[in-house]
Amino acid sequence: MANCLKCGYHLKLTDWRPNCPNCGVNLVYYGMEERLLADADRAETEHAHFQKKIDRVKASFAGSKLAITRIVLTVIPIACLFLPWAKVKIMAPYINITTDINAYKLFSKVSGFDFGGLFTIMGSKIVGHDFTLFFIAMACMLITSVFALFALILLFLSCSPKGIARNLTLSTTGLILTGVAAYLFTNYSASFAKIFPGAYTGSLSFGVFILMVALAAEIGINIVIAKVGIEVKYKQTYIGGIPSEEYFAAKAAGIDVVSLQAHATEEEAVQAVEKALQEKSVNAETVPEAKDAAPEVKDDEIKVDE
Repeated sequence: MANCLKCGYHLKLTDWRPNCPNCGVNLVYYGMEERLLADADRAETEHAHFQKKIDRVKASFAGSKLAITRIVLTVIPIACLFLPWAKVKIMAPYINITTDINAYKLFSKVSGFDFGGLFTIMGSKIVGHDFTLFFIAMACMLITSVFALFALILLFLSCSPKGIARNLTLSTTGLILTGVAAYLFTNYSASFAKIFPGAYTGSLSFGVFILMVALAAEIGINIVIAKVGIEVKYKQTYIGGIPSEEYFAAKAAGIDVVSLQAHATEEEAVQAVEKALQEKSVNAETVPEAKDAAPEVKDDEIKVDE
C-alpha cells in the first residue's frame, strides 16, 4: 500500500476511508493544488520550447532580406531541373530521333525502366563501358534533383543549430554531382559517337550550366548568412505567470518553483522566484535554457548556423 503524502504513515488495506488515520488529512485532495500547478507548468514549458522553434522557423524564411533572397535562390535550382540538360540525336535507316534530357523525362522513365536489360547492355564488351557512364551520369542528375527538393523542404530548419551546414551540404553535393554528370555524359557521347559515327550525336544543353550557376548562388547565399547571421526574435512566453527565462533559470538552480507558486498570486510568485534567484546569485541570461527562451536575442549559433 501507499504512504500518506503528509505524515508518511503506511496505509493498510483496512484504511479505506479518504482521511489518513494518523494525521487526518484528506488523501484525495491533499497536495492537489501543487499537482495541478506542476501539470500546468509542464504544459506551458512545452509551449515555451515550441514557441522558440516557431520563432526560428519564421526567422528562417523572413528573418532578414538575406533569408528572403535565400528562398528565391533555393527555388531556382528546382526550376532549372525542367530545363534541357542534354540533347541526343540518333539517325539510322528508318530512325530519326532527337530528344532533350531533363528531370521530368528521367523521373517518368525510371518507373518503367528495364533495369535487367540495362545491366545486360552494361555488360557488353562493345558498348558496356559507355552505357555505364551514361547510367551513372543520369543517376547523379536524379540525386541532384532529389537534393534540390530537400533543400527547399528543409529550408524551414535553416535557423536550427545545424541548419546552415545542412543547406551547404545539400547544395554543394548537388553542384558536385551535376559537374560529375556533365563530365561523364561528355565522355559517353564522345565514345559512343566513335562507335556509331554519323548515327549518334550527344551534347550538353544550356540547362545543366544554368543549374550549376543556380546551385553555386545557393551555396554563396548560405555562406554569407553563415557569416552575417540572422537575428531570431523570440516571443516572450510565461510559465505560471513567470517569464520563461526566469522559470528555467530557477529550475536549473534547483529552486522549487511549484512551492513558490502554491497559495500565491502570479505577481507574488514572480517576486518570489526573482528573490530566490537573487539569493542564489543566478542571472537568468547566463542559463543556456533560459537564454534560448529570452525575447529578441541574437542567437550566436546562427552564425555557425542552424
